[in-house]
Amino acid sequence: MAGHDDEQERTEQPSEKRLREAREKGDVPRSRDLSGALVVLAAVAALLSTAPGAYVHAQRIYALGLGYGREALFSDALPARVLGLALREALLLFAPVAAATMLASFAGPVLLGGLNFSGEALQPKLERLDPLAGLGRIFALRGLVELGKSLLKLALIGAALALLLRHWEGDLMATGRGAVAAGIAQSLGLLGRAALIFGGMLALIGGVDALYQKFDHARRLRMTRQELKDEAKETEGNPEIKGRVRRVQYEMSRRRMMQELLRADVVVTNPTHFAVALRYDEGRSGAPRVIAKGVDVLAQQIRQVAAAHRIPLVEAPPLARALYATTALGREIPVALYVAVAQVLAYVYQLRQAAARGDAPPPAPSPEVDPDLMGPYKP
Repeated sequence: MAGHDDEQERTEQPSEKRLREAREKGDVPRSRDLSGALVVLAAVAALLSTAPGAYVHAQRIYALGLGYGREALFSDALPARVLGLALREALLLFAPVAAATMLASFAGPVLLGGLNFSGEALQPKLERLDPLAGLGRIFALRGLVELGKSLLKLALIGAALALLLRHWEGDLMATGRGAVAAGIAQSLGLLGRAALIFGGMLALIGGVDALYQKFDHARRLRMTRQELKDEAKETEGNPEIKGRVRRVQYEMSRRRMMQELLRADVVVTNPTHFAVALRYDEGRSGAPRVIAKGVDVLAQQIRQVAAAHRIPLVEAPPLARALYATTALGREIPVALYVAVAQVLAYVYQLRQAAARGDAPPPAPSPEVDPDLMGPYKP
């Protein structure tokens, strides 16, 4: 039982196929904390870098409500003109921040999980509306981790801001004692530094959360050994089916070879273990071709078909072994076997002439063959 339980544990790393399927479903590591931190940092950085220009645009917006002549006050076009100018200045004021936050909102997911769009993730799923399932997700390990992260963020950011307020208490109290412009500038500076520290704390939490999300994503996609075996079977094919396909392909190839055998000029035999059928199309090919060959049972079948169709059988064991070893089906024989095969074909020609005249058959040839041409089939 213990061995069975161990086998069913998800201890194996996810395969490429499982990762690809999860990605197609939209299941990639994502960190909302990292994305939020990048957005906050981008917004603060944009505000600080464009502070002088933002101050000018803000001044113009305020000035629109304070400086009017008598004719402008009684004009019907004043509200539209003021609203248009205020909207233009507001757009110029917030455009850098909007652009920076938009880029940052895309950068967070890309940094962690890469670009990914999944239509399947957008499809509505009724099980998400199940309250019992929702409660189960809340009290699951992942829900407890999210709750712990939220409490940790609240504690860290609250403590950091409390320390800042205590450290800057004197500066905050001094903002109302001087000139208005100086007080506003000092307040904005304090807010900018507080926002930077706030963003830095979020970035620290987001970095830790990103590492956890990658780990949790890999953990959720882990596989059992049986799942890996089943996936390998699906990917590579069932061995029984592959074996059946190979057998069918072999039978089809054998039948084609037997049909081609009927066009053979001669079959060179071992005499029992090897059989190689040759055909020579004078004027159409440079050399004789091997159109059928086999060993043992297949060689016996070749001999039987050849005998039934009165195709000459010539016993030449060295040549039969060499032809089988050196020449694939449908290929021409090598140059090194030209002389030996020519002797056999000449014998077949003489044999046909003798049969036509009613003469005694000529003596069978004994062609010599280099033993190295027999390869692994040397006697």
